[in-house]
Amino acid sequence: MKLAFAQHDFAVGALSANLRLAIDCVGRARQESVSLVIFPELAITGYPPEDLLLRPGFMRQTHDALEALLPHVTGIDVLIGHPWMEEGKRFNAASWIRDGQVIGRYYKQCLPNYAVFDERRYFSPGASPLVQELGGVHFGVIICEDAWERGPAQQALGAGAQCLLVPNASPYRDDKHAARLSMLQQRHADCGLPLAYCNLVGGQDELVFDGRSLVMNADGSVAGAGPVCKEALLRFSFVADEGRFECHDWPQETLSLEAEIYRALVQGLRDYTLKNGFREVVLGLSGGVDSALTLAIAVDALGAAQVHAVMLPSAHTSDMSLELARQQAELLDVDYRIIEIGAVCEALEQGLSASFGGVAPDVTEENLQARVRGNFIMALSNKFGWLPLATSNKSELAVGYSTIYGDMCGGFSPIKDCLKTRVYDLCHYRNTVSPAIPEQVISRAPTAELAPGQTDQDSLPPYSELDDILRRFVDLDQSIADIVASGHDEEVVRKVAGMVLRNEYKRRQGAPGTRITSRGFGRDRRYPITSGWRESGSSINPNR
Repeated sequence: MKLAFAQHDFAVGALSANLRLAIDCVGRARQESVSLVIFPELAITGYPPEDLLLRPGFMRQTHDALEALLPHVTGIDVLIGHPWMEEGKRFNAASWIRDGQVIGRYYKQCLPNYAVFDERRYFSPGASPLVQELGGVHFGVIICEDAWERGPAQQALGAGAQCLLVPNASPYRDDKHAARLSMLQQRHADCGLPLAYCNLVGGQDELVFDGRSLVMNADGSVAGAGPVCKEALLRFSFVADEGRFECHDWPQETLSLEAEIYRALVQGLRDYTLKNGFREVVLGLSGGVDSALTLAIAVDALGAAQVHAVMLPSAHTSDMSLELARQQAELLDVDYRIIEIGAVCEALEQGLSASFGGVAPDVTEENLQARVRGNFIMALSNKFGWLPLATSNKSELAVGYSTIYGDMCGGFSPIKDCLKTRVYDLCHYRNTVSPAIPEQVISRAPTAELAPGQTDQDSLPPYSELDDILRRFVDLDQSIADIVASGHDEEVVRKVAGMVLRNEYKRRQGAPGTRITSRGFGRDRRYPITSGWRESGSSINPNR
């Protein structure tokens, strides 16, 4: 029996385009003599549609789109995900279509409500299994989070399923593939059934869906995995009496962690740009590592002709920075210009001199430079319709080592979930593909160049130390005591933790950016801006 995964990008809210894509996939699969084509979770609407689901008009059009698909399903079966209203309740559903009719419908039972997911806001849980016969084989259907729990698979097994079909919209993070494999192996251990796992691909706001659909045999071995962050109609056969799959012409990939993260970052930027109606991007190119990586990602995502890099030197910009920025712009063949900001900064300082009244210069004057740069980038964006890219990394955003309305200024922030140490790793990786970032950009001491002789380490611990503290405090929610016990100095840990908590207001106003970890700033981590809580390690004292 031939089956196929429609591992494609079904964009949120693009009902007509998603319908056309589904019809095209059905037609191509039918030409390949496929018996069943399996689509991702909520393929009709894209995932996650969020509060669009609360609009009655959106739900009516979703139902209409499903009805419009039915006449195109002849000579082939289709399993497709979509939201559905029934008796006043909204469900995350998958419909089995045959000969122009829905012959079975499954409602997702386990609704995730953690990390980036809030499905309980929109959906009611289902309670019943769906087991559908095709070619003498009984297929059980479960949806995404159902596979992470024991109950739905056991229920399908009890209803006679011989194989599980799992439509998914599972977003990428840096350990997600291993987590999925572990979960699917656990489901296999529970029920012993082979399974076919179809995942969505494409960028949606901060999320990237990486595809990597897979099939697992009855013995628990993986018969094949689809490509990472690439669309494909993946054909395979199911040998029912042996409980195994045979994959037909699936791309063979072996990617390092840095390679898959880089591909996710490219996908995230490309889809955010194009799906929001932009064609070109602009960014400040400083001669430093963060803007260098952002430039490389932008070129790989959109092409050099669509990328505009601007060097905005002030009185503190070194000749090295000017030269390295020029070298990279020429290396990647992007539009490059230099706009001097010294005179504008001097004019602002002069205009403020009376109000500052002899108070000594401090970080205020440094931030003026960053905000002037932000103004120039935004002016170019307004004039030419270019999407402005912010270049701050996760380490800077975590501790507030970034200027709100300055270097944080932008419509999208491609590396906002990359710690500084990861930025370096990704730069090294990208240069193994082809020269993209001058080596001196990577090897030089990081500096904002907002004051004479300034380096990042004047204000921050070494990034190797800082990033480990941030990973523990932000991503793993470890306490100060636990982080100190891991070998870090308590004074440094308390300083870093305090900076993270104090700078929530900045991050809340920052641009969205691609999520690649389990705890990105944005959808994952929702701390109050106004909060009297600080990590202390001591008990509550009402007299303190």
